[in-house]
Amino acid sequence: MQASDVFKPRSASIATVSLSGDLREKLIAAAAVGFDGVEIFENDLLAYAGSPQDVRKLAQDLGLAIVLYQPFRDFEATPGRLAANLDRAERKFDVMQQLGVDLLLACSNTQADAIDDDARAAADLRALADRAGARGLRIGYEALSWGRHVHRWRRAWEIVGRADHPALGLVLDSFHTLCVGDAFPGGADAPPGDKIFFVQLADAPRLTLDPLSWSRHHRVFPGQGQLAVAEFLKAVCAAGYAGPLSLEVFNDNFRAAPPLAIARDGLRSLLALQDETRVGGGAPLPAVGMHRGVAYLEFAVDADAREQFAARFAELGFVHVGRKRTKAVDLYRQGEVAVALNADPRGEAGGRARTCGPSLHAIGLAIDAPAAALARGRAFRCEASPSDDGVRDASSLVLRTPDRILIELLGPNGLNEVTARFDPVEDVRPEVGELIRIDHLAQAIPVQEMDGIALFLTAVLGLSAQQSCEIADPHGLIESRAMVSDGRALALPLNATKSAGTMTGRRIARPERPAVHHVAFETDDIFAAVRSMQTRGASPLAIPHNYYEDLGSRFMLDSEFVKILEDHSIMYDEDEFGRFLHVYGPAFANGFFLEIVERKGYLGFGAANAPIRVACQAHEYERNAELETQRIGAMRPDGGRPPGGRLATAAASPSTRRPAPTCP
Repeated sequence: MQASDVFKPRSASIATVSLSGDLREKLIAAAAVGFDGVEIFENDLLAYAGSPQDVRKLAQDLGLAIVLYQPFRDFEATPGRLAANLDRAERKFDVMQQLGVDLLLACSNTQADAIDDDARAAADLRALADRAGARGLRIGYEALSWGRHVHRWRRAWEIVGRADHPALGLVLDSFHTLCVGDAFPGGADAPPGDKIFFVQLADAPRLTLDPLSWSRHHRVFPGQGQLAVAEFLKAVCAAGYAGPLSLEVFNDNFRAAPPLAIARDGLRSLLALQDETRVGGGAPLPAVGMHRGVAYLEFAVDADAREQFAARFAELGFVHVGRKRTKAVDLYRQGEVAVALNADPRGEAGGRARTCGPSLHAIGLAIDAPAAALARGRAFRCEASPSDDGVRDASSLVLRTPDRILIELLGPNGLNEVTARFDPVEDVRPEVGELIRIDHLAQAIPVQEMDGIALFLTAVLGLSAQQSCEIADPHGLIESRAMVSDGRALALPLNATKSAGTMTGRRIARPERPAVHHVAFETDDIFAAVRSMQTRGASPLAIPHNYYEDLGSRFMLDSEFVKILEDHSIMYDEDEFGRFLHVYGPAFANGFFLEIVERKGYLGFGAANAPIRVACQAHEYERNAELETQRIGAMRPDGGRPPGGRLATAAASPSTRRPAPTCP
């Protein structure tokens, strides 16, 4: 293999302010996932119980370079303070030499008494660089996007150029550059590469906030926002910059999450950015290949849940076609759609069922190049190992998602591969029914995990994020972001909320929540599918008459057609590409529900109907909870009245206090 055939990542660094925990925990997390270096944020050092020499040794023991110390604030162009500021700098230099780092980040002055004088700023920075250079140190000057006078990189560069000192250079930050609508040019207009001392990378969503608030709370890793970070990086490297690529991300959710998970997300984002921009040279990372669809879904269940799941899938026309000889794992099929129920108490699925309740355990993906997809996953630091568990055998190619779901990578004929692993049930063949494929899988996830899971799906599995939307629940708002593959063979809407009372909030309220709670199957004839479902004893989720009264006028639909929709409890939507019909089954087994959809060119997921669907599900949930309370009460000798009289009865009533869900 030639050197040009190997992906060559640039040296990767992360600022300690990007991670939660104390300084030791931050360094351990950065090293564990494979970062080469760290920026030490001053407050992290000040809050650490050890000395700077202790931090230096810890970093060395972990294999981390300390590449930058920051920040040094409000130095230049402040009349009457130069001597005091230089003395302040000398104290920082003492700390830097104890840490073993040679580069100090000096950010542009934000104070009200700073004067707008480039000559004065350059002279002050030259004096600072003289002091630093005498001690073998360097100064990197950065334009803060909220700096008092210097808030664009070009002006910072003009000041650095005027100072003309070898120990003074420029620090470039993608957020500070892009949030003010600036860009970094290539070619002759760019500073020379040797005067760009350091590059910090961060993305962000497009928000109408002042730069300070935007920066301090809403930065994200490259690829998680909407800024042109890739173009920025390509231009910087084209100018000749050859140093580390470092992440500096201020984010409230990141600082509330475990540092190891955030560090892993950060490194994945850098690897994905380098793969996209090709700034490291060498070959690109292996491609995922074309997605061909979901070959199977595997649910971890106990014996009781297995009966519930089997009954629900039978109502949709699935047939029991196979079982594992040595495991309590059964395969159900309808045409080219397959689900497996794993009730084996041994192994990983058994542990998941005991810990999480009935849960999606694994997804089988049919793709063109499974071995290449596995290699890509390993490059992105995914856990990847054979898993002789449930549907899979010892030769299976398996990745794990951040929420621990197994992804088996199969070839284009993946369903046939899977079926061959089961002993057939005698004289039973899968019916060719109304369902033709798995349309999408929806996940309820905590808000702080949304960006990390989306990054995994984008970088590792090659999905793209559609525009996020908000869904109104009777008890709050739900953010929904759909991740889809080219050709839409794989679609995963992600739902998150900060409102604990919403249906999504209830599902994620407890740590043992199942991630995927909603499976949608596609059909060519939704009316036939509903009739078949009803023939087998199933009833769709009831939709109010008022919905259909509005539907006809909203889309100018024929009244007879609307009546047929209502008779089948089918919901309807349109977009510029076509129409969408969909129907929901009732919730079961800790909040799972199934959907049948018919697409006629439509690209969305029925978001316009989601508030009605969620309200109907909430009503169904509360009604079932009240019936269950009444059933249990009828079995008690006192008729169900809790001790404490009328007041206690009112406090326990479902009408006055919402019961907790059986499972999130």
